[in-house]
Amino acid sequence: MKGIKKRNVLWVFCIIAATILISYLENNLSPSNETSLPLFSKQTETMEVHFIDVGQGDSIYIKADGHSMLIDAGEKSEGTTVIHYLEALGVDNLDYIICTHPHSDHIGGMNSVLDSFSVNQIIMPEVNHTTDTYEDLLQAIGDHNLTITKAVPGNQYALGPASFTILSPVSDFYEDVNNYSVGIKLSYYNNSFILTGDAEALAEKEMLNEDMDLTGDVLKLGHHGSSYSSCSEFLDAVSPSYAVISVGKDNTYGHPHHETIEALVERGIPIYRTDEQGTIIFQCDGDTVSVHNEN
Repeated sequence: MKGIKKRNVLWVFCIIAATILISYLENNLSPSNETSLPLFSKQTETMEVHFIDVGQGDSIYIKADGHSMLIDAGEKSEGTTVIHYLEALGVDNLDYIICTHPHSDHIGGMNSVLDSFSVNQIIMPEVNHTTDTYEDLLQAIGDHNLTITKAVPGNQYALGPASFTILSPVSDFYEDVNNYSVGIKLSYYNNSFILTGDAEALAEKEMLNEDMDLTGDVLKLGHHGSSYSSCSEFLDAVSPSYAVISVGKDNTYGHPHHETIEALVERGIPIYRTDEQGTIIFQCDGDTVSVHNEN
């Protein structure tokens, strides 16, 4: 009898020990707890999109998990502004530079940028332009042993955890240089930005005809809010939660035009303007977008 009792006690002990071990494993190794590891959760990562105030011009800096890209650099006089801004953020290398089109208010400051940072790849439209500003840019690209990558709609590029897809230019020839603008859809998990340089309604409708996904949380309005851009069909296709206008205070072009502002107001789209709010910064975690500005 004593031997039986000892065996029973030992059996009960083994059951208790096994129960404790199973409970420990379930609490510590269960797949449901994998989301509690913050180092591997996308919520710990962010992408930032900075619409730098360069007056009457464009310059957009994008950062995603240590990777960087720059779209345009304003007029030549604004090159230093862009450089100082990037240096203050600790930038020393740009994975990509996009020069949307040859107008000076977009590429004028890019020579200085090329002299100040290492660049992995430069993307531009294939367009002939004979201004000194454009010729100087081509010379600087050559001096830094960079090869121009032609912007081809549909081509995709990785930027760390983010990516971007080329949207335009769709055609090979335009009478207006603005329509050669390189447009992209920048994506970060469930967040996206539509950035189209100075593309006007003609180019916007070509993008629509290509049946591309143009939806985006944020739309940088084409051509500084000109009435020649941001046509109704394009605005409705993008259906943004925010609109950004990169524009100079009291500019001689009357940008942004009242027709464009009215179209945004009618759709209830909040408007952010560099001439009123300075540099505008969007931060997204893959699901939500927040915005703040300098002023």
